Amino acid sequence: MTLIGNILWLIFGGLITAAGWFVAGLLVSLTVIGIPFGLQCFKIARLVLLPFGREVKIGNFGAGGFLANLLWVILLGWELCLAHLVSAATLAVTIIGIPFALQHLKLAKLSLLPFGAEIEVK
Repeated sequence: MTLIGNILWLIFGGLITAAGWFVAGLLVSLTVIGIPFGLQCFKIARLVLLPFGREVKIGNFGAGGFLANLLWVILLGWELCLAHLVSAATLAVTIIGIPFALQHLKLAKLSLLPFGAEIEVK
């Protein structure tokens, strides 16, 4: 089921979304200050490519991670989280879209607090 879900995900928008996260990571990484934020974009892009069979764990991010997450949320995290929540709500309208909506909820959690989050294979 995981393989089929990931293939359907890629066909119906996952590849384009991952490319968007990758380009965002490249743009943010143009400045030295933005490199840590770019790395988080790359982490999210990897999850967007194959979200089925993976789990997001928000761990202990320490003081530096807290400040980085705070800056992330203020600048762009809340918008990205909102976009994934809207996508999840839209997909959850149909029964066949519910598994994809759950993946968007997973991405919303990661796009809100990426620093200190770990992606684990189930």
